[in-house]
Amino acid sequence: MAFIKPFKAIRPTKDKVSFVASRSYEEYSKDELKSVLQYNPFSFLHIINPGFKFHKNITGKERFHLVQNRYLEFLEENTLKKDEDASFYLYQIEKDDFKSLGFFCACSVADYRNDIIKKHEDTLKHREELFADYLHTVGFNAEPVLMTYADNEVVWDVFQQETQRKPVYDFTTTDRFNHSLWKISNKESIAKLEAAFAEMDALYIADGHHRSASSNLLAQQMESENKGHNGEEAYNYFMAYLIPESQIRIYEFNRMVKDLNGFSKEEFLIQLDAQFRIEKQEEGPLRPSKKHQFSMYLGGEFYSLYLRNINYSFSDALSQLDTQILYKTILEPILGISDLRNDKRIAYGYGKNNLIQMKDSVDNGKFAVGFSLMPTTIEEIKAIADAGLVMPPKSTYIEPKLRSGLAIYEL
Repeated sequence: MAFIKPFKAIRPTKDKVSFVASRSYEEYSKDELKSVLQYNPFSFLHIINPGFKFHKNITGKERFHLVQNRYLEFLEENTLKKDEDASFYLYQIEKDDFKSLGFFCACSVADYRNDIIKKHEDTLKHREELFADYLHTVGFNAEPVLMTYADNEVVWDVFQQETQRKPVYDFTTTDRFNHSLWKISNKESIAKLEAAFAEMDALYIADGHHRSASSNLLAQQMESENKGHNGEEAYNYFMAYLIPESQIRIYEFNRMVKDLNGFSKEEFLIQLDAQFRIEKQEEGPLRPSKKHQFSMYLGGEFYSLYLRNINYSFSDALSQLDTQILYKTILEPILGISDLRNDKRIAYGYGKNNLIQMKDSVDNGKFAVGFSLMPTTIEEIKAIADAGLVMPPKSTYIEPKLRSGLAIYEL
């Protein structure tokens, strides 16, 4: 059973929410970040970039303490306020034909440890420790873990009932996304959601493996420091955004490699011929149309690569994943790339125009070859997580991407 609980969120006041909410820090260009910090004093970015106030780049422990100070300032100035009652927070993101509806809640680190919360990615120990130290110092968590679950009629009925009410937030951001948030504080709806999730066997992390791992590490540290530990402390939980499987979108990452590992174009194609049926495409750009088919851009031409099953063994869920197939048949044995996370010869691209951008990157000589894949499916993610396996890095780009600062969980 999955355990969820409501919490008393720290939230922006209604008149400032559109100014406070920010995209993930990594999504801002250097110039855009500077502009937001200079002209929007209410942006959540001021909290996580405290050095801007002092015209200084501050790192390490000093930065963590200043983040806490900026957070306290936002509270003191009533830009942020704490809710009086524990609630779930239903949050909808909408743009054009894309709409997602899920909710913020507190999830249990015990569920993470007991594999009720399923993982499909490896984490780096130093990043776990760094973020756990950050959380311990600042005392709040503003970056929810995105998790998904099998569509549930009871949960969806509660969602539909709650969205009939007027949202506490309803605003549009400059990227033309509309954001709506409803506070679920009535006991009946809370009880229905808790009971529905108590009957679920698993939740699946879609985005936020390091954040969940760090929250688990933090809980272990704080429990060891607390002689009166009883299991109900805030650090025993972490903030998550739970969303039905049908409400997420999964996109692919392209792979681009800087050289052919000493092979000429013709020699490289011969190497590929052992594992793939190769067809040159007269028209492009070309996107793969089915699993185990890859689009390759090489020397100004697109090729379709069709896996020869006779020379490749499907032994488990991971071996059937296209990112793993590409790694095991081309990237590692032919191009000599064994470390997909750290090798500087490989780069990744995603987004609406990523195929065109891949082509341009090869044409201008930045890369020698590019590969495009079909997106990973939610069924593949679940099969790998259920088997306790780990997907290659950059196997999924998942939406929605949540705004920071809408709901904050105090530790």
